[in-house]
Amino acid sequence: MIKNDIRSVLKQALENCYQQGALTSGEFPAEIQLEVPKNPEHGDYATNLAMMLARSEGKAPRRIAEVLAESLRADALFDAVEIAGPGFINFRLAVGYWAKVLHHIYAEQEQFGRSQVGAGVKVQVEFVSANPTGPLHIGHGRGAVVGDALAAILAAAGFDVQREYYINDAGNQVQTLGRSILLRLRELQGKVIDFPEDGYQAAYVTELAEGLRQEQGELADLNEEEAISRCTRFGVDQILKWIDTDLKAFGIHFDNWYSEQSLYDRDMVEQELGRLKEKGLTYEEDDALWLRTTEFGDDKNRVLIKSDGSYTYFASDVAYHLEKFDRGFDRVIDVWGADHHGYIPRMKAMLKGFGLPAAALEVLLIQMVNLLRDGQPFVMGKRSGNFITLREVIDEVGRDACRFFFLMRRCDSQLDFDLELAKQNSSDNPVYYVQYAHARICSINRNAAAVGMEQPTLAQFDFSYLTLAEEIALIRQLSRFPEAIEGAALHYEPHRLVFYLQDLAALLHSYYNRHRVLDEDAQVTSARLYLVNAVRIVLANALGLLGVSAPEQM
Repeated sequence: MIKNDIRSVLKQALENCYQQGALTSGEFPAEIQLEVPKNPEHGDYATNLAMMLARSEGKAPRRIAEVLAESLRADALFDAVEIAGPGFINFRLAVGYWAKVLHHIYAEQEQFGRSQVGAGVKVQVEFVSANPTGPLHIGHGRGAVVGDALAAILAAAGFDVQREYYINDAGNQVQTLGRSILLRLRELQGKVIDFPEDGYQAAYVTELAEGLRQEQGELADLNEEEAISRCTRFGVDQILKWIDTDLKAFGIHFDNWYSEQSLYDRDMVEQELGRLKEKGLTYEEDDALWLRTTEFGDDKNRVLIKSDGSYTYFASDVAYHLEKFDRGFDRVIDVWGADHHGYIPRMKAMLKGFGLPAAALEVLLIQMVNLLRDGQPFVMGKRSGNFITLREVIDEVGRDACRFFFLMRRCDSQLDFDLELAKQNSSDNPVYYVQYAHARICSINRNAAAVGMEQPTLAQFDFSYLTLAEEIALIRQLSRFPEAIEGAALHYEPHRLVFYLQDLAALLHSYYNRHRVLDEDAQVTSARLYLVNAVRIVLANALGLLGVSAPEQM
């Protein structure tokens, strides 16, 4: 990446200054900070290195900057090195460097942007994990896309990634589903039912009851407990099939589906709690078993086993997360709904108490999605009753728009999703705007082929014909793609790639609207085709990481 090249030159310049006695502290900062100036006229990159050295050198930052700049100006990497403000050093890269960026993109093709910054660290991303008690709703959809895109970005940055869905198939909620299905089954048999308020009352429960009757009959020969158990198993299995089907339609696949019930079946909950007891992290009080979490940052200790001998939900969460690390993951990322924010301190406290770093668990909270139509709140969901299913939204606006819109904001901020905007074939629609940039370049290629021009090769390319400021701006944006992936991966922020794509598409559309790619001059045309096809490669790579298609025509 360009930043690495600049840092290498800066370190060499600093070493030269120490050897020559122009600077004397001998200090090398652990990390040299580089940033992109907000005003492009100030250069391509800037550093505050001189200010970082001011104390150890005992000199004004600007004086240190002048010494460093003198050494840096001799390097062929830069066209200009300038000092700004109290001691910032601004760099403008040599024109020849941008040609190398284009060549690099062509050489790596679909691999361009990928790196090994993750160094093979094993990461598990657990997301969606919706209770198998009903269809997925749009809130689940946002978490699904965030988790899936983040997993793809982490893999592109060199992490060893596994996607996992945790099936909450134990506990009261699935039993409530089973009872609800049984009551609807009896209702289908002509019985008058007084349906409890805590039951699942949406239309899909009747749909499940009808399916059960067709497959297994009336269950009349079973007692109440056996009938509920049969209904529960059928309901969970059928809903998981719905969930899997909807997720596949959304372009999401999991490496592993992990059953909560399997923890109990394998006695894993008791085993993991036993390990906590051995470390002295539990105690008994009021006939209950408690976990000491206040000693590790939680606001109160937590119950693991209640006085009646039953496990709390926290107990299975503890066992599940400890077992994740038993499986060899170095880092675990959970994607949870925002209403679970209170669980984060207790989970991190549990891990710290067990001897694992709190940073080994990262939790991304997914905020609400406000569904709009033409800017107004929109409600639908006849099948589900009181929520809007993910499948309804996918069917209306399509997978690409749905995925892109879910990633347009930080996941911990609320999102307004306008259905009509998502369907528009215009530049007002963000996903259309980005995809059309790719399709536009493919159209240029088809027009070029129609007049006998092929995409230029490296041997045919002459960078001297790319002289426009807009052309350099495009290449500068292309060069930052690896950096965008790395930043999105290390900060767990897939929305960064959406922002990157929007900026790249804007530069491409602006360039196209002001300049002809297929110019009368064959050399100019060849150079511009080389440039825009580098843009096409990066657009496709970035869209692919987000799970959004890169169409050739629209």
